[in-house]
Amino acid sequence: MTMFTDLTLLRGFVSIVDSGSISAAARHLHLTQSTLSRQLQNLEDRCGTVLLRRDTHRMRLTDTGHRLVADARALLALAEESEHRLRNEQTAVQGNIRIFATIDFGQSVVSRMIASFIQAHPTVTTELAYSNRPLHMIEEGCDAGVLVGNLNDETIIARSVGQITRYPVAAPVFLSERKSPKTPGDLQRWPWLSLSNAQFGGGASVEMYSAQGEQRFDIKPIMISEGVTSLREAIRMGLGVGVLPEWLIEDDLVSGRLVRVLPKWQARELPAHVVYPAQRRLPLRVRTFIDFAINYMSTVLKPDKR
Repeated sequence: MTMFTDLTLLRGFVSIVDSGSISAAARHLHLTQSTLSRQLQNLEDRCGTVLLRRDTHRMRLTDTGHRLVADARALLALAEESEHRLRNEQTAVQGNIRIFATIDFGQSVVSRMIASFIQAHPTVTTELAYSNRPLHMIEEGCDAGVLVGNLNDETIIARSVGQITRYPVAAPVFLSERKSPKTPGDLQRWPWLSLSNAQFGGGASVEMYSAQGEQRFDIKPIMISEGVTSLREAIRMGLGVGVLPEWLIEDDLVSGRLVRVLPKWQARELPAHVVYPAQRRLPLRVRTFIDFAINYMSTVLKPDKR
């Protein structure tokens, strides 16, 4: 055990120096004079030397005492600052939040959500990381994330924020060159564009449903990408048909740049979640962000009715 193990001894020593006497310091610290004297003796024993020379008229620091009181002030100030910072984390919405999201969703919906959150809480700063392989981001120190797709990881807590509606779409110029399809099966031989990751609805098959039922068929994509934005650009140019999320193509559908193929049918919806560590005590700013994100997403996505 060292002299730095117990900050109480250092605090008492500094108070004696600042007050000019043990009796005055004891009154300031609400201790008895004998208790504070024992603490000083304990500290000197641990240091192995005298820190204060005392006689009936005055008290003065030794050379070691001068050095120790300076170090003690710095340590006590650091401890007080740390305690204040930790207390603020649980009582004030301020500080930095590290967030991650899938690339396309993060660059649009999540970015707008973060901007709204900072406007509501101007003492908060954020860092936004993008990853289409996001589960390791928690291990790298991120506080929370917004993920799309089914999750199966016991190290995180996943709060549902709704369902992402998706439609098969194509450009008018592409559709003008083809016979109008009657059923999803008519689309199987068309040129398809697809996401690479099955978690986000990609892969070599398409599942569609309507009031008439469900149909699933295999495809051989002519273009595979990790991001839906790149697929949208290629589909806009008339390269083929693909399944895209409603949040990405709303303006395209209104303007006519893209058209829903088989408007009575849609692709299987994808769940969206706000995720955060299961084993970590969350600061108030992170808890506040999580609640904000859940409420915000409920205005953007279709409610989860499961």
